[in-house]
Amino acid sequence: MVSLLSALDLEGRPHPLSNSTCGVLISQKQDGSMIVTAPYTGCFFVKKNGYFLMTIRIEGIDDTGEVSFHEEELRCPIHLAALDAPSNSVCTAVLRPDRLPCATPPVSREECEGKGCCYSLGDPVAPCYYGNTVTAQCTTDGQFSIAVSRDVTLPPLILDSMHLVSGHGSSCIPVAKSNNFVLYRFPLSACGTTFQGAGDQGVYENQLVADRDVRNWSTGSVTRDSTFRLHVSCSYSTGDFLPLNVQVFTLPPPPPATQYGPLTLELRIATDQQYSRYYVNSDYPVVKLLRDPVYMEVRILRRTDPNLVLVLHQCWATPSTNPMQQPQWPILVDGCPYTGDNYQTELIPVGAASGLQFPSHYQRFIISTFTFVDFASQKALSGPVYFHCSASACVPSAMESCVARCPKTRARRTPEKQASENAPRNLVTTEGPVDFQNTEADQTLGQKGSKWRRCWLSQLIQWFYCSAPHA
Repeated sequence: MVSLLSALDLEGRPHPLSNSTCGVLISQKQDGSMIVTAPYTGCFFVKKNGYFLMTIRIEGIDDTGEVSFHEEELRCPIHLAALDAPSNSVCTAVLRPDRLPCATPPVSREECEGKGCCYSLGDPVAPCYYGNTVTAQCTTDGQFSIAVSRDVTLPPLILDSMHLVSGHGSSCIPVAKSNNFVLYRFPLSACGTTFQGAGDQGVYENQLVADRDVRNWSTGSVTRDSTFRLHVSCSYSTGDFLPLNVQVFTLPPPPPATQYGPLTLELRIATDQQYSRYYVNSDYPVVKLLRDPVYMEVRILRRTDPNLVLVLHQCWATPSTNPMQQPQWPILVDGCPYTGDNYQTELIPVGAASGLQFPSHYQRFIISTFTFVDFASQKALSGPVYFHCSASACVPSAMESCVARCPKTRARRTPEKQASENAPRNLVTTEGPVDFQNTEADQTLGQKGSKWRRCWLSQLIQWFYCSAPHA
């Protein structure tokens, strides 16, 4: 039983503790335990080796009825270890309207940068703000503070998908959020934080993750989001917090692959949205990040008939050269962008303004780079992505417009669509050059334009070479 609490002075003499002008405050809980609160500037604190020190003597009666003493040294660090100041590029990348305050003004540059934040003297609203990175701290009041920029990964994070792995309470949601940042602040003992200790050493750990937006289809699943996992730990000795260890793990983009073949129909990739230049053999392999645009073009080669129109029908992706392999992901359905994709394929009109000699011999569209996802585990699959398309050469007539109609809602199948679906098809896929052959070699395109010639294009996302027989 505790009968007396004393503080030892510099000479080791005990002084009974009580509510006094020294700032000492003593309170007792219902279970009989006592709480002693004392300021660093009080009578019994001394500075030594980077710590504020105060020695408490506890006097009580043991089980034998004898008076016993126990002394406990309380240690608090004079200064917490400061984080490194962020680089200039991390700070300048954050525009003033997008800044999330890291400290309430007034705040000095030294104090701000000690928190790992950016400082701008000319900003009266947020002179101390989070940089374009991950900023994590253990605060003096025993909390995690974690700020994450959406641009910490490529492609950018979807901030609304971020959450603590095991924290689901009201105290585990972000305390602040903007278009570019999200800020979490929660106690070390909450939100699923784990603890490991040995002797006077201990570590608090937690994890912050961002979910990926996975799009599912009947034969496959894809995603365009990076995997983000942030591991935060706070190591300490008695009364002392140490700097955090922050790690960010992201999946690599899909690896490149190539394929060659003689050409009559050509499917190629432009380097820009103006289609002013195209990748050549020496440029490959081409590596794309998730969500990067891929500027694709299909054209008819060695044809001078201005009446011919190139029409694309079905386009889809598989993880191999086999167009029937599962999983699959649709790119174009009946010549129109697949409506179940959150990053729909964009069809690019090709007209007289393009400067091409035969604009109707070209079809252009833009896709957003993705990777396949295992349907069961929802994990991103590595490896190349192959694209396959069915294409037709058509002559317009009163019965056939040779133009795909893309209504907002699914339209009924028209007679001309029924006729085109019944047209003969021949699929040829090889490991070497890809030849496209027509089973009706003597078929020609008359002025009525009532017959379709259809071939299949199969090639890699990185480059595309296809061929078909001459008309």
